[in-house]
Amino acid sequence: MTNWNELPPPGNPDFNNLITILRRGTPQRPTLFEFFLNERVYEKLAPGSKAKLKENGNGTTDEVDGLAFSGSVLAQTLRMEAYRRAGYDYVTVRIPDFRFPSHRSYDTRTVSLNEGAMIWDWASYEAYPWPDTQDANYAVLEALEKELPDGMKMIIQGPGGVLENVIELVGYEALCYLLADDPKLVAAIFEQVGSRMVRFYENVAPYSGVGACISNDDWGFKTQTMLSPRQLRQYVFPWHKQIAEVVHAAGKPLILHSCGHFERIISDLEDIGIDARHSYEDTILPVEQAYERYHDKFAILGGIDVDFMCRATPEKIYARAKALLQQTEKSGGYALGTGNSVPDYVPDENYFAMLHAALELRH
Repeated sequence: MTNWNELPPPGNPDFNNLITILRRGTPQRPTLFEFFLNERVYEKLAPGSKAKLKENGNGTTDEVDGLAFSGSVLAQTLRMEAYRRAGYDYVTVRIPDFRFPSHRSYDTRTVSLNEGAMIWDWASYEAYPWPDTQDANYAVLEALEKELPDGMKMIIQGPGGVLENVIELVGYEALCYLLADDPKLVAAIFEQVGSRMVRFYENVAPYSGVGACISNDDWGFKTQTMLSPRQLRQYVFPWHKQIAEVVHAAGKPLILHSCGHFERIISDLEDIGIDARHSYEDTILPVEQAYERYHDKFAILGGIDVDFMCRATPEKIYARAKALLQQTEKSGGYALGTGNSVPDYVPDENYFAMLHAALELRH
């Protein structure tokens, strides 16, 4: 039996492989993509990271947030080392000190989309403390650029997405009512959020250590989009198109991470100008089918269903990952990974079995 926790040597990082994939080409060797991992896996990949973070934290948010969520330089440097040892050519990076304040609590494993609203009428809209993108700690990028291993780049994620942040400020059900009751207020809220998101990406994309950006914004669930396609086209997609434009103006690709049903908005994804799409679920559209239908429109990233990652044996996960790499090796435009991320309820040996399929083919 293979010891799935012992990975083959990953070799040196080379971000050019991921760039080739984002241009829908064939990389020189199997390439991995993941949005984020979890504390336990980070510690396995970079042993001693938790102790270093705790020693440095002294009770600060570094220690509380851990490797997965902290935006500190130390935490992100340690995470960078974990990504390198796993065989990734990049590390995803969070920029501290820029977010849209809300009353939503993240102390539980599940969060209601109706919780924590701060805006419900024009008065609360005017009273809301809209953040300034200049308050973001962009100095983190300069510090991390100095720590990047040769061949490795940063991929910047947003502080949530345009629709996600609006839902957090208003509440999902309340937003649905407000779309009918006061569309002008809805438009104003999207203007405030969307314009700030555009400026955020305009600020981060030009850094030399940044290889690409992720626009992370969940738009749907299992059977449909959260708003109608017409409403998405009116309120959400124009901001994402501007985000794509500013990222492309800096010469960087844009990856869309968006959960949920998406087949009714395929033409919109093309119009926005994304280079790749991430997040796939077997109950919506298995990644194998998504690749055959859409890899000529945008690169396909990840896709091995998280439920499958939890329930299947390491052998079955390895076999599916291997088959995906074989399916995509000629046409290109694919990087191996999970359908969404690697939460802590995915068994470690299952995650490492997926990595094995790619890393062993590098030798």
